[in-house]
Amino acid sequence: MLVSLTLVVATALSASAHYTFPRVAGGGDWQHVRRADNFQSNGFVGNVNSEQMRCFQSNHQGAQATLTVAAGSSVPYHASQGVYHPGPMAFYMARVPDGQSVSSWKGDGAVWFKIYHEQPGFGQQLTWGSSNKATFSAPIPSCIKAGNYLLRAEHLGLHSAGSPGGAQFYISCAQLEVTGGGSTEPPNKVSFPGAYQANHPGIQININWPIPTSYKNPGPDVFKC
Repeated sequence: MLVSLTLVVATALSASAHYTFPRVAGGGDWQHVRRADNFQSNGFVGNVNSEQMRCFQSNHQGAQATLTVAAGSSVPYHASQGVYHPGPMAFYMARVPDGQSVSSWKGDGAVWFKIYHEQPGFGQQLTWGSSNKATFSAPIPSCIKAGNYLLRAEHLGLHSAGSPGGAQFYISCAQLEVTGGGSTEPPNKVSFPGAYQANHPGIQININWPIPTSYKNPGPDVFKC
């Protein structure tokens, strides 16, 4: 009985240390965000070559609705609880091809461009602005074309990343209709999976010792208009 109780408590603590990204703006959970495979488990993606690296989905099922936002605005993206693990927050976007539905488009191929990534503070330890936060601001570039997009939220947990395969990715994708904007086509687009390598120094890294004095985010540079 004691062993069973200990296992239950350990499982609960493990789940509570993890998180999902289920909501944008003023909507409900999984309303404008595609329901990720971890919606119950709060689990993570550990294999950078997994198709779940795209939107943390196995079935590519669309969200209930699409959020309309203006180019040049910011979209509040909410975690299910404060982000517990140390590591960078990042956002990517991908434009749905004209004539295709945002609800059924898979987002495959080299279609993703990065709009934000977080750098740590350096000192006696790395400090992250995302730590314990539950709401993040995704900046929608003012010059991109109007249309339907997937907005991909990614938090990379680095607490166990000193060993191969130890990094933890917490991911989801929101469905957006972007209005206004311009005609700029972002360069340096990448695919998921494919954008990251497991041995990238920003993915396989010991953040505890020796304390890093620099950090290289995985993936492309942040797109700026």
